[in-house]
Amino acid sequence: MKKIILMSIIFLMFISVVNAQQISNHAIGIRFGNNDGFGGEISYQRQLTETNRLEIDFGYRDQNEYNAFKLSGIYQWVWNIDQGFNWYAGFGAGLGSWSYNNGFISDNNDGLFINADGNIGIEYNFKAPFLISLDFRPEIGIIGNYGRDTDLDLALSIRYQFN
Repeated sequence: MKKIILMSIIFLMFISVVNAQQISNHAIGIRFGNNDGFGGEISYQRQLTETNRLEIDFGYRDQNEYNAFKLSGIYQWVWNIDQGFNWYAGFGAGLGSWSYNNGFISDNNDGLFINADGNIGIEYNFKAPFLISLDFRPEIGIIGNYGRDTDLDLALSIRYQFN
């Protein structure tokens, strides 16, 4: 019985090494999503290990009565599905500032906010240095009035990969 367990462990380790994918050292691009009103974000990914990376996204919104910025950081685990296809999951946080001014003193409002973020998605690495992904990011407001509720962000990203 011990030999079967040992052989199973060795087999699983072998499969995980064979299926290990290459995460690009760096990737930069745009993440298009709702993101609680922020819309598009500048997105950067940095490889940390063979199967882990850090994603940092910066969103800015400037409209007639409203402006805001948000910086999010997500730690991700990446798993290979099949040649070029990966799926990933992770967690992190977002920090930002917002301001609302419609011309009436009683309606002016601003502040800082902090969100807890989760992340799950699927991506495809093209043979060219491009990466396309679709992900789901629930964000839960922790501090501040902006984004105090739970936001369910679905986004499409396109990134250029480089070393």
